[in-house]
Amino acid sequence: MITSILICGCSYIDPGLQTRSISQEANDFFNQGKYEASLSKYEQIIEKHLAVADRILFEMGIIYAYPRNEQKDYQKSIECFQKLVRDYPDSEYRLDSQMMILQIHNVIIKDKIIAAQQTQIETSRQEVKGKENEIITLQERIETLEQKIFALRTDPADKVLIEKKERRLTLLLKGEVIKTYKIALGGNPVGPKERQGDNKTPEGTYIIDSRNRDSGYHLSVHISYPNEKDRLRAKELGVSPGGDIMIHGIKNGLSWVGASHAEVDWTKGCIAVADEEMEEIAKFVPNGTIVEIRP
Repeated sequence: MITSILICGCSYIDPGLQTRSISQEANDFFNQGKYEASLSKYEQIIEKHLAVADRILFEMGIIYAYPRNEQKDYQKSIECFQKLVRDYPDSEYRLDSQMMILQIHNVIIKDKIIAAQQTQIETSRQEVKGKENEIITLQERIETLEQKIFALRTDPADKVLIEKKERRLTLLLKGEVIKTYKIALGGNPVGPKERQGDNKTPEGTYIIDSRNRDSGYHLSVHISYPNEKDRLRAKELGVSPGGDIMIHGIKNGLSWVGASHAEVDWTKGCIAVADEEMEEIAKFVPNGTIVEIRP
């Protein structure tokens, strides 16, 4: 209801009155969005021409509450309408003014409710943020503790589990997780390796059968691909199964890339980790360790 009245804006005072020039200016200012200037002009009229004071009070009440008025003042708007109702009981604008008072009170109540809800939302956000910070701090402490425990380990892993879909390498000992690593795979990662040059990472069960400290990728351990199943599949396809599948670090000279290397699959079929991670893996994975590569 308040919008339907306010949207009409201000209108002219009776053109037959001497105030029509100032009224025209006030209305022009209103249409231009110059609400303070419009109010100033109406105040000039009300000081000199009490005969039209009720209409001017109504116009001023409208401007003070107008939605597009960034300096809107609901209290002053109510005061204008209340003065009109009190001083001009026979005015044709009396009923509309009473309705406007009621509507503005409702708007004020709604604004207060919205403000309170927004404050509550912001408070909740801050509380959640605080909890998130606590969780991050706790995770950092756990990771630090895990690193300390890992550094104290002396028993080697008895299995390397590589999960291609999850891009994850896990060191296991008697089924217990020792540590996990984020990995990058071959540039064509879906499906098992079938032939030389297909840029796929194998799938199946293998062992670590050698290692290379002079690798072009910091350090590497060799996986015993192809196994018998791989050779048979390649033979049926009439192709070479390929080989030289490694777990290795980052290409020499690019170690500064660090863990972000795993954001893309960039190898020719090997499994890549960050250099410092490769050092850990090589330490805990002796030759003969089982390697299971899952899709």
